Amino acid sequence: MSQSLLDLGIGWPQVIVLLVALQRVSELILAQRNTRRLLAQGAAEHGARHYPLFVLLHGGWLVALWLAVPPTAPIDGVLLVLFCGLQAARLWVIASLGPFWTTRILTLPEAPLVARGPYRWIKHPNYLVVACEIPLLPLVFGAWQLALIFGLANLALLAYRIRVEDAALAARRDLQTHP
Repeated sequence: MSQSLLDLGIGWPQVIVLLVALQRVSELILAQRNTRRLLAQGAAEHGARHYPLFVLLHGGWLVALWLAVPPTAPIDGVLLVLFCGLQAARLWVIASLGPFWTTRILTLPEAPLVARGPYRWIKHPNYLVVACEIPLLPLVFGAWQLALIFGLANLALLAYRIRVEDAALAARRDLQTHP
């Protein structure tokens, strides 16, 4: 990293955070497109009131990483590889859900529940990925305090969200298992 960028407070940690932010923005664009289409097809949204908390948490996580991690912070290569593996798992989840993937809880009554990809084995693979990646990225840079704060906050939000999602999908699960 050049000295001029370091003088501006930009090092490899900030470059990595910027790449993650760009990934998240591209995912949000896809999610919004899918959300609009699903709503136009008659989908219902559940738990909309807690959605801004996720936006705040994830945005705050990225901003905190950008600002609190020194540009010269050492990077743990093993943890970075693990984080990249989680991104591959994240893409697998998105691809498995296809047109049903959004960042919101939407149900389309006549649509079957997805049972391919990681959904064959895990009920909420996306939430598992997120629960791991939120604390892992700060640990890549040795920022254990950020890992703890954002990891616990994320787990609390996910616990609530999973209850809301499970309740929203319960009727469709019952229809599939008891035709």
